[in-house]
Amino acid sequence: MGTIASSGSTIVTAKTGRFRRRLAMGIVGLVLLLIGGGVGVGLLLSGGNGDGGPEAVDVPDAELPDLGDASPVLASLGTDAPAPDPAVLSSRLTPLLTAAGLGTGVSAEVVDVASGDVLLDLDARDPAVPASTAKLLTAAAALVTLDPADTLETTVVAGASPGEVVLVGGGDPTLSRTAPSQSYPGAATVADLATQVVAAMPAGTPVTRIVVDNSLFSGALTASGWGTGDAPSTYAAPVTATAVDGARVSPGSQARSGQPGIDAGSALADALGAPGATVVLGEAPAGAETLATVHSAPISRLVEQTLSMSDNMLAEALARHVAIAEDLPATFEGGAQAITQALAGAGIDTTGVALFDGSGLSQSDRIPAAVLTEVVTSAADGTLAGTSALLSGLPVAGYDGTLFDRGDAGAAPGTVRAKTGTLLGVHALAGTVVTTDGRLLAFAVVADGSGGEAAAEAALDDVAAALAGCGCR
Repeated sequence: MGTIASSGSTIVTAKTGRFRRRLAMGIVGLVLLLIGGGVGVGLLLSGGNGDGGPEAVDVPDAELPDLGDASPVLASLGTDAPAPDPAVLSSRLTPLLTAAGLGTGVSAEVVDVASGDVLLDLDARDPAVPASTAKLLTAAAALVTLDPADTLETTVVAGASPGEVVLVGGGDPTLSRTAPSQSYPGAATVADLATQVVAAMPAGTPVTRIVVDNSLFSGALTASGWGTGDAPSTYAAPVTATAVDGARVSPGSQARSGQPGIDAGSALADALGAPGATVVLGEAPAGAETLATVHSAPISRLVEQTLSMSDNMLAEALARHVAIAEDLPATFEGGAQAITQALAGAGIDTTGVALFDGSGLSQSDRIPAAVLTEVVTSAADGTLAGTSALLSGLPVAGYDGTLFDRGDAGAAPGTVRAKTGTLLGVHALAGTVVTTDGRLLAFAVVADGSGGEAAAEAALDDVAAALAGCGCR
């Protein structure tokens, strides 16, 4: 009696509940006693006046301790941190940028965020294959085009006949078969959709047919420049407006599906207790009654998830939503055009940019290193308003995301925060670094003629470490 079990393993009983209430009241009493500076309050670690506790005790000579000024846990960067000398910085980095691990075709740029000064330029305006650093452009375009607080909506509507329902994809690949999602914290769930559907349908009506409507997105399911083995694979799938768990074949799996829409319909059938229901692709009837609606995490959170784990499916979904916002077709081509168009409209110099997708998986994509640093710098100095999620989504070296197992530059956690990029023969790193003097720099290094992955990543990490440890004056 009086036992409450949470969704985790914690059990709270009525007895421990009373103890916690007493403890809380006692803590309040202690705070009041300190504030009163000698006025007895009488709630110290007791149940209060009505619970048999001791009477108040006066402490007339009590004095509050001098705690001094509080130090911020997350201090902002100092405004007087010295900037590196470009000549010294170049002399430190040039040998690292010509390391054998990076191969030929290396381009790089380092920018002082506070002043906007270019500290190093190595063919930074030459278009290069960006690999997943292209997601920086997709993220920035999504944040300047869409409201970062908005969400992506998935609905279920009534079908054309009794027992038929239509799952209408809203371009949210994070919709989850589990609660909570194993891949996307804050994701909407199929179980929530199913609960609403059951409540909205006439009692006792069995669901016998599920139609999956992918019509929000159009065009080819894979992009120009994607390899034949890219979709499905462990990192990508055909891009459709309806998917579950990032188009994974099962929750938490690495493998992606070749039929994301059908998988989503089957997941809904299972959640409705109708695993034998027919699942087909189609479109919702015009004016159909809405039976259920769920929403994704905010766009800002989706951007963070896209960058942190270099999620190709999320990146492609965001690119399509940018296209829709820019009144362009929700296709690979439309998304690519929309990203460039949105950034140019926000003041980014997109000269040399040629995109064929939103994820950077296409070998045909081209982005100069200078554009990568301009996007990062503009997010960091506030020029691109509302794009803070781009910075907070960057993996932290030695801590999380795609940099969790790569060096922390021998400095404090958070010193190097950067987006990785990896394709066959292409390795890149672009983001921010705080120097040993406390100066914030934006940097990008793209090596699209590199060799082995281990050697290339080690060389890129050496460049980041040199920047972090460089007073360079």
